[in-house]
Amino acid sequence: QVQLVESGGGLVQAGGSLRLSCAASRIAFSITTMGWYRQAPGKQRELVATITSGNSPNYADVVKGRFTISRDNAKNTVYLQMNSLKPEDTAVYYCYARTGNYWGQGTQVTVSS
Repeated sequence: QVQLVESGGGLVQAGGSLRLSCAASRIAFSITTMGWYRQAPGKQRELVATITSGNSPNYADVVKGRFTISRDNAKNTVYLQMNSLKPEDTAVYYCYARTGNYWGQGTQVTVSS
């Protein structure tokens, strides 16, 4: 079955950086829009960034200029480079494949002040 496996989460101080990875298997990765969402405790899941099959990115306003989404179709992997992290970025981050509406299991990102 389809698998989306996230990695790279962890604990970081405010102002620091993390790079999330999502390795996909058993999907037509190269033609699928991929995305990252996040869910903080007590809040709804929200869009962080998406990237189309043509490498066009889209970002939530709250992460523009700090986060960068990218993809490597040869590795079936999508990345999220997160810089200048803030405590309000603390959440579980989920990888998403639009074709088929698949979700990863999530990876925890915690930013301490």
